[in-house]
Amino acid sequence: MVSKSPKKANLLDLHSIKNLLDESASEIVKSRGYVEDVRLSNVRLFLGTIIIIIALFAQFYKKKFPENRDFLIGCIVLYVVFNALLQLIIFTKEKNAILFTYPPAGSYVGTGLIVSSKLPRFSDMYTLTIASADPKSISANEPVHLTKSVTQWFTKDGVLVEGLFWKDVEALIDQYAKEPKKGK
Repeated sequence: MVSKSPKKANLLDLHSIKNLLDESASEIVKSRGYVEDVRLSNVRLFLGTIIIIIALFAQFYKKKFPENRDFLIGCIVLYVVFNALLQLIIFTKEKNAILFTYPPAGSYVGTGLIVSSKLPRFSDMYTLTIASADPKSISANEPVHLTKSVTQWFTKDGVLVEGLFWKDVEALIDQYAKEPKKGK
């Protein structure tokens, strides 16, 4: 029998707490039959690679500065354009999302999920939101939210009480699944 080591976070570091809760929430959603949709991550990686290649071309171009001025200006313009595109995608599509999923296997009318979270600075209130990946779809449900103090899920030593968190996240998934469909 393999024993799973407990998940532990530094209780003085909100980023550590949020990261642990986000990872656990993603695990729970995926355990319910939702498969992670990594297309947006792949697009971001592709754009990042293009940006790095542009920077490398600008740095290691054969000619030196006065002669390669136009080439450098072109590289700088492309660098700015691709970075702006990358930031636009992050700002408009990703927001606070920690997980994008496909619809569950065997589902013909469902949509995938967007799981997002917030843990404001200087606050212990963690908000987990489950929404449709395609909010305009006729089969999309209304988003559901869970807001609780992180102190509900951690021991004083910083160990995540997975059973309690698991139960809360599963209840949120069930609540989303039971929400009445949006009227069109």
